[in-house]
Amino acid sequence: MHTNLIGVIYDLKALVDNGPEPLLSLGVDSVQLNCGGDRCADYLTPENAAKARMLLDGKIQITSFWAGWSGPAVWDSIDGPHTLGLVPPAYRAMRMKELMLGADFASALGVSSIATHVGFIPEQPSYPEYRGVIQAVKHVALYCKKKGLGFNFETGQETPVTLMRAIKDIGLDNVGINLDPANLILYGRGNPVDAISVFKGYIKGVHVKDGDYSTDFTNLGQERVVGEGSVNFPVFLPKLLNEGYTGDLYIEREISGEKQREDILKTVEYLKGFLGKKVN
Repeated sequence: MHTNLIGVIYDLKALVDNGPEPLLSLGVDSVQLNCGGDRCADYLTPENAAKARMLLDGKIQITSFWAGWSGPAVWDSIDGPHTLGLVPPAYRAMRMKELMLGADFASALGVSSIATHVGFIPEQPSYPEYRGVIQAVKHVALYCKKKGLGFNFETGQETPVTLMRAIKDIGLDNVGINLDPANLILYGRGNPVDAISVFKGYIKGVHVKDGDYSTDFTNLGQERVVGEGSVNFPVFLPKLLNEGYTGDLYIEREISGEKQREDILKTVEYLKGFLGKKVN
């Protein structure tokens, strides 16, 4: 019997505006709330943190917060490096402030960490933008550390080796990894099973998501329901747990509507079977 909670990543705006019933119907034990986009800052208030805690009190544990940022965002390998995360200099200062606001909200929620996409971290330390990105992340991570929070990189837009180099260069003990195995495949950046060994000791959160490699080598690969993509979950999950991961398993399915709910429920059952938990 493993102790890992089965969770889901869920939109803060949806919880606050529509109530907890859609989330409660998924049958999960925990949630990583997330908020991003141009209206996100309006939701990151102490009042909404208290409301979220009240809505889920005694029902689902809020165990992490995925902090987003505003401005342009193109999720591909062509325009992504110029628009995503803290990498583009034009948006860096604004997004640093937004991530620190996310840290304030996470603290009010009572969780222990935030996670985010930092963007396409330059592969080589000699690239002109590398040092700027490292200093920006370090500034935000130090802010988190002062609040007793961890700062976790979500994987995908850089190779595992590049990410570990960045973490070593930041040099703070509250910096870790939110491992999304599908993103490594969707962006063509690495093998999720091998990445577990590279990331050993730094994995603080995990997204349970599946997908296939890109076929045109420009756009992202195709996301899939868990078990139908190229993430080798029968190997990935045992290795993850055998390496000592005791955190939550947050299901993520980046579609909408009834199909999203069906796929999440299917994945809940899959994880319960894997973890040896009773299937209701």
